[in-house]
Amino acid sequence: MIDYDKLLSGKVKEIKPSGIRKFFDLAASMKGVISLGVGEPDFQTPWAVRKAAINTLEKKRIIYTANAGLASLREEIASYTKDKIGVEYDPKSEVIVTVGGSEAIDISVRALIDPGDEVLIAEPCFVCYAPIVEIMHGVPVPVKTYKEDNFKLKAEAVKEKITDKTKLLILPYPNNPTGAIMTREDLEPIAELLRGTDILILTDEIYSELTYGRKHFSITALEGMKERTIYVNGFSKAFAMTGWRLGYLCAPAPIVKQALKIHQYGIMSSPTVSQYAAIEALTKCDKEVRKMVDEYNVRRRLVVDGFNKMGLECFDPEGAFYVFPSIKSTGMTSEEFCEKLLSEKSVAVVPGNAFGESGEGFVRVSYAYSLKHIIEALRRIEEFVNEHRG
Repeated sequence: MIDYDKLLSGKVKEIKPSGIRKFFDLAASMKGVISLGVGEPDFQTPWAVRKAAINTLEKKRIIYTANAGLASLREEIASYTKDKIGVEYDPKSEVIVTVGGSEAIDISVRALIDPGDEVLIAEPCFVCYAPIVEIMHGVPVPVKTYKEDNFKLKAEAVKEKITDKTKLLILPYPNNPTGAIMTREDLEPIAELLRGTDILILTDEIYSELTYGRKHFSITALEGMKERTIYVNGFSKAFAMTGWRLGYLCAPAPIVKQALKIHQYGIMSSPTVSQYAAIEALTKCDKEVRKMVDEYNVRRRLVVDGFNKMGLECFDPEGAFYVFPSIKSTGMTSEEFCEKLLSEKSVAVVPGNAFGESGEGFVRVSYAYSLKHIIEALRRIEEFVNEHRG
């Protein structure tokens, strides 16, 4: 018998499975469950995008592209980025088209991190950052954010965590799971702190199009930040293209050169059909994106008001499509709350501690679902809270 436990990577065995997928998989195995757990738009991918994909298939343009992606798509990404965040990138040497934003994060970290390097990560945050750092034998260092600060990252908190081993700061805003954003005024102290250091930034702005009442601002646009920042974005959230698996990174050419080698050997090139479709998304779908944002905003107000009315204090998010209500008043831990809610009321949400220790006492609720779906889920959650409050 082969002793697989002995042969498998010890580092990989140490990594915990995603807390998001745990509850998603549980919900999928049960009947009648309403899930508010997954961050996936319920909108159809815009027709212009789907039509472009169909045309690509019909014309049989389904061969490998250049490793970095179609030249025409990289040009459109550079144009889009200049328009949206005011930063210019050379499409030939500073852009890579990736398999989702997730691969962009992965190859960026792998291109930078050596064993023992420390990576500061604003927390609560999406589940992938720390495990990717750990796989590279780096050291993830959580930098906690708090509801009292609207879950914004503070320069003082970053400064406290910096050591001579710090190589990278990960900035995930608009934030998953909290829905928090960072304004220019919020980002300037962090930029000032890092100027003159060798610390780089990875800014994950996959939700940049999904903001409410305020335009997104990127730290990359601040003086001296482009040269030390890897900008990650993609098509999944804004364009309702999750299954198309397409993202991108923009960064200084020396970083791109090394990240491209990892992409080259691990992926070869991103899906060709998705790349042609993405050109249409960037050039023809602004109107559809605005419609989706307007609809998300209606849902946002409904969900925030719903949780506050039932006594679960809820931070008012300004980005993404999540709310992060506090469940501390119930006396339950995040996991207890989610497990009991699922078993007793057949509603799936994600425990806050899946996004780091600082998420304990909260749950993440996605409003990327229909109003009918959300209204029924809120009714069941209120019923559950009242029964356990009694």
